[in-house]
Amino acid sequence: MTKSRRTVRGLAPAATMAFREAPAQLGLLSAITLVGALLPVTVTWLTKLVIDSVTAGTGIDGLLPMAITLAVLGALTATLPQLTEYFSAEAQRRVSRAAKDRLYQAVNRFPGLARFEDPQFLNQLRLAEAADSAPAQLTIATMQLVRNVITALSLFGALFVITPVIAGIVLVAALPTLLAELALARRRVNTTMRLSPDERRELFYQMLLSDERASKEIRLFGTGDFLRDRMMRTLSGIHAARRALDRRELFVHSGLELFAAVVAGAGLIWAILAAGRGELTAGDIALFVAAVAGVQVAVGGTMALLAQMNEQLMIFDHYTVVLGAPAEMPVAERPVATPELRRGIVLDDVWFRYGDDLPWVLRGVTVTIPYGMAVGLVGKNGAGKSTIVKLLCRMYDPTKGRITWDGVDLRELDPAELRKRIGAVFQDFMSYDLTAAENIALGDLTALEDSDRITAAATQADIHTVVEHLPNGYRTMLSRMFADDDGSDGTGVVLSGGQWQRLALARAFLRADADLLILDEPNAGLDPEAESELHGRISALRAGSTSVLISHRLGTLRDADLIVVLDDGAITETGTHTSLLAGGGTYARLFTTQARGYQSQ
Repeated sequence: MTKSRRTVRGLAPAATMAFREAPAQLGLLSAITLVGALLPVTVTWLTKLVIDSVTAGTGIDGLLPMAITLAVLGALTATLPQLTEYFSAEAQRRVSRAAKDRLYQAVNRFPGLARFEDPQFLNQLRLAEAADSAPAQLTIATMQLVRNVITALSLFGALFVITPVIAGIVLVAALPTLLAELALARRRVNTTMRLSPDERRELFYQMLLSDERASKEIRLFGTGDFLRDRMMRTLSGIHAARRALDRRELFVHSGLELFAAVVAGAGLIWAILAAGRGELTAGDIALFVAAVAGVQVAVGGTMALLAQMNEQLMIFDHYTVVLGAPAEMPVAERPVATPELRRGIVLDDVWFRYGDDLPWVLRGVTVTIPYGMAVGLVGKNGAGKSTIVKLLCRMYDPTKGRITWDGVDLRELDPAELRKRIGAVFQDFMSYDLTAAENIALGDLTALEDSDRITAAATQADIHTVVEHLPNGYRTMLSRMFADDDGSDGTGVVLSGGQWQRLALARAFLRADADLLILDEPNAGLDPEAESELHGRISALRAGSTSVLISHRLGTLRDADLIVVLDDGAITETGTHTSLLAGGGTYARLFTTQARGYQSQ
């Protein structure tokens, strides 16, 4: 199926979603739309009858019912837009909430990281995030489209009753408007697609100039004007393209309006001449003027709606693609129950790369992580250490080889159940704009209302005293973006890098009883004294537990039961700290170099 056909077919699921989430509101809108579609021709024809009756000398008894009816219809005409706006807004809210919920349910269903490390998918996701209002907008626009068509056809029918010749001229005159608006709609969509990368780039510069993390380097290196100039050049290019489109629309619309005025003027002259010959009444002329204007407005509105719907359908297409995207990593239909770890984890001839056209990150890695033992991973940046962590958490599957958990291939386990048995602190840990208690409780949501567990984890991570002295203690918002929930006007509190890392450790400590504990650079960002103290705490925490440790500070790994040295994705050495030093290989050289550096200080 071509993309354009798939996009048009997106109207049915969009309308289905909208009516499912807001049936009452959209049902009422449908009724209001139908009434609103028939009002113009009803008012126009009734006005004709009133004028003809007045010119014919009809008495007050004959005119009064028509006048009252016109007044009621006028009141209804004035009221319907307000009702339409109210029910449209409520439908938008309901459908938008449901669409956003469905989108992020789909996002959460992706079991691994491949989708989130794919730039093309992330671009599609960004567009899909803008589609939460599309289902309601498409449905409402379709109703308005139907209303315009009914209005145009009914007014055209009224014209045809008076004079088929003029009705035919009006119909033919509408064709250039139809063709021109369709061409403009295609040009608008093409311009939007073409400018999308530039608009994202402009937004990138805009966010960078106001980003807290970037502000230090921007001011230190004096790059603010450089980035602003780039943003303004990009914005100027966007505006130039938009200006060219607006200029074309100005010429086309002006030409169409002039053409419509000529047609209407010519028709009016003919109608007046016909009235002079007694072929038309004064009411007929009034109906002619209102009907021609109404048809032209309805046709123009229809074209604008088609352009709007085309754009919304393209956005909604990205939404449906994300919702229908298959899992990037296969999950067993009937997964094996994840057993408690009692024997260990085995990486058996594991090969891995992030894409078929990308180099190997791991090459034939075979190693056993014994139950109850601590295994340290050593290697320079890019050696494959963090990739092993991702594979252990089953964020990816090995390209070749396998990883077993007590003899069971990880592919046979439910990733979510496996991860419940793993505690971790990642090198690129998160700092959440939430309260201190929530930042810790995210490590195990069952502790969200358990202040004792949260406090115990914070104490283990040596962050309890810091949190306790915050303005609202554990209820303090750790953010520059949001204020505390106590009603104060002040912003939240921002911690230092080392304090954020201790909070991340506290999250891991909530899962101290996990089968596998992964600590990826847990001491980074800490001063030497704090590092030494925390090292003792971590050692006590993982005593008797199966753990994987990654650190460039090799002193942190010296008491590991097994140290694995990686180079270019392959294992080059394994052993204990003592045996590797005695071997005089890569580990010994790295450790000696680091030790010499500390001694020289």
